[in-house]
Amino acid sequence: MKAFLIRKYDKKAKLLLEEVATPEVKDNEVLIEVHASGVNLLDSKIKSGEFKLILPYKFPLILGHDAAGIITQVGKNVKQFKVGDQVYARPADFHIGTFAEYIAINENDVALKPKNISTVEAASVPLVALTAWQALVELGNLKKGQKVFIQAGSGGVGTIAIQLAKHLGATVATTASEKSFDMLKGLGADVLIDYKKQDFENVLKDYDLVLNSQDTGTLKKSLNILKRGGKLISISGPPTADLANSMGAPWYVKMILSLISSGIRKKAGKLGVQYSFLFMKADGKQLHEITKLIESGAIKPVVDKEFGFEKTNDALEYVESGHAKGKVVVNIK
Repeated sequence: MKAFLIRKYDKKAKLLLEEVATPEVKDNEVLIEVHASGVNLLDSKIKSGEFKLILPYKFPLILGHDAAGIITQVGKNVKQFKVGDQVYARPADFHIGTFAEYIAINENDVALKPKNISTVEAASVPLVALTAWQALVELGNLKKGQKVFIQAGSGGVGTIAIQLAKHLGATVATTASEKSFDMLKGLGADVLIDYKKQDFENVLKDYDLVLNSQDTGTLKKSLNILKRGGKLISISGPPTADLANSMGAPWYVKMILSLISSGIRKKAGKLGVQYSFLFMKADGKQLHEITKLIESGAIKPVVDKEFGFEKTNDALEYVESGHAKGKVVVNIK
């Protein structure tokens, strides 16, 4: 099969299109013929070696964290799926590789594709929707009537998180450029802040939850808009020792992450606010819940651009540019 891979960590190098062996299917896995794959900034960060301390991958490494396609083979212990099922998934860490014609994924990380969206739209969903779900539902415990600030509303995570927060009954504030305001109002955003002209710190106060996806300066300012007992959940760092624990990392990695997050944790503690870092995980059951929300119309995927498989490097460069509104998808079939 054809696949886009890397042979070493390198920020500037292109992905290599090579012929590789089709994966062998283990007892609890399904083989998916990948029809489309979402492209994420995480792919770029792994390519550049940003996560090598936490995710020490072996090479050659096929990148790609989102897949939508059809099951062509099932392992002997698979109970939830059959050959011919249309599915989508975010494969688990150390089992990624959706920039390829086939991928083998544990059945527990897979869900049936929503019936009311295309394969390309489905491929845009798993990583960002699971991130939003784990931030707002699992960690944030967001409730009806609460206020949440979702940064970078027009991004991949932002477009889904706004819709999920509205479904949960929250008041949603977000930052974006003014040209994205109409789209974000349509998704349910209540308070729109033009980051080029306004400082959200001067506009928002007494919020229950912040979903941070930006730089350190923005992270620190976010503390000041939260009420006591509020939660600051960051998907852009700094990671805490909890991440190292969850991944079974060595003791020295725990020490490093504890040190680099100590400043923000201390500031949060003084303000009576809880800080946590989220590195989303694969979860087929949560993806099944997201499927229900998509089929009910509560969440609609937002796809900015679609690239052919041979243009995967162009797709990754476009994501790295930061200009995407919603998600970027590679159409493999």
